[in-house]
Amino acid sequence: MYNRRVSAQAVETKRWTPEEYLAWERAQPEKHEFYRGAVFAMAGGSREHNLLVGNIVRLLGNALLDRPCEAYPSDMRVKIPATGVYTYPDASALCQRPEFDDRHADTLTNPEVIFEVLSESTEAYDRGDKFEHYRSIPSFKEYILVAQHKILVEHFVRQADGSWNLRVLRAGDRVEIASLRCVLAVDEMYRKVFEVGEQAE
Repeated sequence: MYNRRVSAQAVETKRWTPEEYLAWERAQPEKHEFYRGAVFAMAGGSREHNLLVGNIVRLLGNALLDRPCEAYPSDMRVKIPATGVYTYPDASALCQRPEFDDRHADTLTNPEVIFEVLSESTEAYDRGDKFEHYRSIPSFKEYILVAQHKILVEHFVRQADGSWNLRVLRAGDRVEIASLRCVLAVDEMYRKVFEVGEQAE
């Protein structure tokens, strides 16, 4: 089952093929998700959301700068081959050779690490159905959920038996991303997002 973002809206009632969706999507100024013939507009992000995504992508880029790894912002579309979902993670990264859906090289199929910044309209989806879709990607090893209104990071890591372990991190902690062999400071991920004492309880 696919529960899209609460704030997303179906673009049309027609049934799309993946090829129709991609041809149309590449000409659109906004981003849209695709699943089982339906296309959904994605909601824009808040100030906090955009600052968090910008910080995460900057930190990843700096950490991976001198290594054969790549980090992508939310403009990189991801296809989930097993379920047919096309979506846009807030950030994704990998240290293996990137594989793409077609010659356009704008739809990644083998992310190793995915970040999602949570909001009221997307949290249930990001934790539930979307995570389930992501887990079907063989290369996918680490899922990092970042709260938007308080300093809280949840780091899920795939184990050898296919289960997932969770580590919860807060201010002063560090996210150790084994797949990328890098470490991100939680405080740096939240830089400029909150003033002192501003975060919500």
